[in-house]
Amino acid sequence: MDNVFPSRHPLVAHKLARLRSVNTNPKKFRELVQELAALLAYEATADLATVPVEVQTPLAITQGAELKEKIGLIPILRAGLGMVEGIWNLMPSAEVWHIGLYRDEKTLKPVQYYNKLPVDPTVSVCLILDPMLATGGSATATCEILKNWGVKKIKYVGLIGAPEGIERMVREHPDVPIHLAAIDERLNEHGYIVPGLGDAGDRQFGTA
Repeated sequence: MDNVFPSRHPLVAHKLARLRSVNTNPKKFRELVQELAALLAYEATADLATVPVEVQTPLAITQGAELKEKIGLIPILRAGLGMVEGIWNLMPSAEVWHIGLYRDEKTLKPVQYYNKLPVDPTVSVCLILDPMLATGGSATATCEILKNWGVKKIKYVGLIGAPEGIERMVREHPDVPIHLAAIDERLNEHGYIVPGLGDAGDRQFGTA
């Protein structure tokens, strides 16, 4: 799939292995989520547009660049919250807008419970943040929300994706690049990614 980008960076692989471990406590888990989010965002934003600027150094004037596009971070509540801080450290001027979705455990379909986006878009590029791309329900629903809002450029940044969720995203939103730390084997009968890492929200917030 041309629009799916699993990371090949050794640091990502190393940190993901620690994240998966059942022995990783919530504090370390949160730290690893932040670190992985920053590494993946670095890869996902390689094509952002810039404009030239003049910079006065202590010795001379030189040419530099600054971002042309205004960035929005869209964490899907609640698990996506843990990814914000790591990316915000790279892009402190980015706006953060929250979308609240939960998965109905019977139907496995997303249910929206929070959305405070303003009437008109205030950003030109949105990074959807969600650790697990499982069935793809929440991701595709968030893409639809953002497109209806008027955003033209959307990217998905997650930690682990299942083939089923990836296939659904590519089918319903082929224009949205998918950046992941890894692609796993499958979904189980409960809609969880295997081998996965368990429930990313519970493991971050100590509610398992």
